[in-house]
Amino acid sequence: MTQRANDRPGTIAIAAVLDAVLVVVFVSIGRSSHAEGLDLAGIAATAWPFIAALAAGWLAARAWRHPLAVWPTGVIVWAVTVIGGMLLRVVSGQGTQFAFIVVATLTLAAFLLGWRLVALLVTRRVRVGATSGTTSGEATTGDGAVDAGAPDASRTDRA
Repeated sequence: MTQRANDRPGTIAIAAVLDAVLVVVFVSIGRSSHAEGLDLAGIAATAWPFIAALAAGWLAARAWRHPLAVWPTGVIVWAVTVIGGMLLRVVSGQGTQFAFIVVATLTLAAFLLGWRLVALLVTRRVRVGATSGTTSGEATTGDGAVDAGAPDASRTDRA
């Protein structure tokens, strides 16, 4: 039995790291746009609520099962990251103005869902490219396997 590409340990690790890096990028952009320092301590202080919520989102979604999936994995990870991050900011005394909530929601959606959408399109294109290696008239199933029971469109000896 072979593992699907998005269930492999390397893919899981890359997805988790990419999510975390994108949260830190989000925090860094926000700190920079408000003329706050980009020192490690400042970034860590701002990022920890979102990183903790991201980890909770991964657990809630069981993201290791299908880390590249936009739905439901990406949506759950994104929603928990935003909501949990905001709640942790409140309990830690950090601000949660309405405009910040809107910007964080949209930016994290673009980041956490966007890369998964790109991955979906790329893997779909790779699968289509892999199935185009079939001989003329062979049909393929959705996972790229040749459907031997499909009618052969290239046959000319039809009665």
